Amino acid sequence: MNSNKKLSILTLNAGSSSLKIALFEMDEPEFCMLTSEIDRIGLKASRFKVKGGDGATIVDQHMDIADHEAALQTFFHWFDSHPSSRPLDAIGHRVVFGGTKHSQPTAVDAKLIAALKELVPLDPEHLPAAIRTMDTVSRLYPDAAQVACFDTAFHRTMPPAAQTYAIPASYTQEGVIRYGFHGLSYEYIVYELAKLGEPDGRVIAAHLGSGASMAAIRDGKSIDTTMGFTPTAGLVMSTRSGDMDPGIITYMTQEKKLSSKVVSHILNEQSGLLGVSGSTSDMKELLDREKTDPDSALAVEMFCYVASKFIGAFAAALGGLDRLIFAGGIGENAPGIRKRICAGLGFLGIELDADANKANAPVISPDNGQVKVRVIKTDEELMIARHTKNIVEGGTK
Repeated sequence: MNSNKKLSILTLNAGSSSLKIALFEMDEPEFCMLTSEIDRIGLKASRFKVKGGDGATIVDQHMDIADHEAALQTFFHWFDSHPSSRPLDAIGHRVVFGGTKHSQPTAVDAKLIAALKELVPLDPEHLPAAIRTMDTVSRLYPDAAQVACFDTAFHRTMPPAAQTYAIPASYTQEGVIRYGFHGLSYEYIVYELAKLGEPDGRVIAAHLGSGASMAAIRDGKSIDTTMGFTPTAGLVMSTRSGDMDPGIITYMTQEKKLSSKVVSHILNEQSGLLGVSGSTSDMKELLDREKTDPDSALAVEMFCYVASKFIGAFAAALGGLDRLIFAGGIGENAPGIRKRICAGLGFLGIELDADANKANAPVISPDNGQVKVRVIKTDEELMIARHTKNIVEGGTK
């Protein structure tokens, strides 16, 4: 393919009941032409939204969308009739789970689809939707190249001691290991640090949003991360529990007679900030309520406490710390949360400049600070588009 051509690349991020879409023109500089989000797929009153590259809302409709195929058809029906429509050179997919063998973006073909179907028992929550999305795109746009970008791939550089659980080896051999997630976000952060002239060193990156995780990164490579076999592990999240005693699951199933499906729903959809507060999973709402609601205050305190604890643990794993990065919706926009997380970490050389932190500045540590603390607006969709462009043009990274 002509490397001088301005490629039009569509990115698809399929969740269990959602679909996020972005269209990029891969020129210098790269430009996002539009974004779309379809929520509540399979439920009544699904929501179809489209925004232009300037952030202005183009479409905001409620409708019933039965499944991911219907969601794609809804978007493409709108896209093909819209003035911004253009031939698509390639379509990149965020695939949450890639197992142990998929450590690089990969062209989608029958062999890859078959391999992903074999991995479904390890990730029944995310992979079926991703596979259905790829199959649907193949039918709707048979001539467009497709590329799978795996969220677990970035963490395949973790050493065995960080990947392996202390359980019988037979389970490890079946693929029950710490995979880690948010890999595309961490790749973007590493890419941005390289642009800033800071590609090497000891970095802790905190992707704090509805889903939250951290990664310990040495010289651009992951050496540990908080999420594990599934995205449920690690930090306190909006509705996920984070780390907990496995004996609690035994209690739920044996004493409370709950099925594994119900337990999974509780730990992933009813726990975290929502479970502790009993009212909301939204950090902004919790911060507004914490002075009058002890449960909201406890939820915020737990979120910050666990995050601080993991920073300390990862600093030990790295043998020190050069940079701390905040990203994600909370990490990028909640100075009060960043302040609380960092408050007790002065012994690691972490300090914040109060004014810079309040302004969400790119650098929020003092000029003479031992550890540089940055805020980086992450962009998983752009990372998918970059990977897709490289694969289509014959690259490997």
